[in-house]
Amino acid sequence: MAKDKVKKPIKVDLSRTNAKELTTLYHDMLLIRRFEEKAGQLYGMGAIGGFCHLYIGQEAVVVGMQAVLKPGDTVITTYRDHGHMLACGMDPKGVMAELTGRATGYSRGKGGSMHMFSAERNFFGGHGIVGASVPIGAGLAFAHAYRNDGNVCLAYFGDGAANQGQVYESFNMAALWKLPVVFIIENNEYAMGTSVKRGSAKTEFFRRGESSGVPGKQVDGMDVLAVKEGGAEAVAHARGGKGPMLLEMKTYRYRGHSMSDPATYRSRDEVTRVREERDPIDRVRDWLIEANMASEDALKKTEADIRAIVNESAEFATASPEPDPAELYTDVYVAA
Repeated sequence: MAKDKVKKPIKVDLSRTNAKELTTLYHDMLLIRRFEEKAGQLYGMGAIGGFCHLYIGQEAVVVGMQAVLKPGDTVITTYRDHGHMLACGMDPKGVMAELTGRATGYSRGKGGSMHMFSAERNFFGGHGIVGASVPIGAGLAFAHAYRNDGNVCLAYFGDGAANQGQVYESFNMAALWKLPVVFIIENNEYAMGTSVKRGSAKTEFFRRGESSGVPGKQVDGMDVLAVKEGGAEAVAHARGGKGPMLLEMKTYRYRGHSMSDPATYRSRDEVTRVREERDPIDRVRDWLIEANMASEDALKKTEADIRAIVNESAEFATASPEPDPAELYTDVYVAA
């Protein structure tokens, strides 16, 4: 990069937030970033098997959305799910233990990276089938409507999954029954490795629900405050009995689709440019310092505290026992 090319500071509108909220958002995003980096290290060491899809770069989406939920609201997502788990309040130790296939994991070592959940935290997965989170999310929303509990469901999926037929069937049913669900497309631009410009005839994904009467909105998914504001609008719409709403989060993943993806379909310069100009965590860090909401020392302490949490989770996971082979025959059926 040329020496005269310096990232311009982005001023924060203080009417949009306050020091407590912004430091919390920063902490939660940084926890996800450092956790995912550690997961990547463990995968490289052979401690994590199977598939592993990292959330690095997309942290603002789930942290901003989680900030507008209430107790009882439900969340469901795809296989790029570790960040969602942490944002929901799941214990990093239990998440890392599940990633490494240990008995102390959230699914007792049988779910792995893509298939863990926590009923206690109202997190319903983690699903390996592309687009599966959308119809299941509509089902969770149907349960909320049936029980009349006033809660909503957030159903996340990616730009690649947006082309699946079951997605549109779900939009139609959710609109027909006015289900309290917010459909969230995490548009990181490349699906499994194909640019949205090459894989979609219409790239304005927030318009995908129009034929079913589902209103949509496009949001800067690299700005956690923009996500929170767009999320608040969509959740209020769904909670108010107006039916589903679709949010397209314009985000970006820094790593490949999975740990086995070399990501040769895009240039290193492109990734570097996004990191330097749009990184969601650096943006909030700049805001905190520029607005005198936090000092450099305070942010260094936050970094150290988070690294300690992540390291502890890795030590806990690798020291935990593997599941007993008899576990193969449990959790197959639900007891009557």
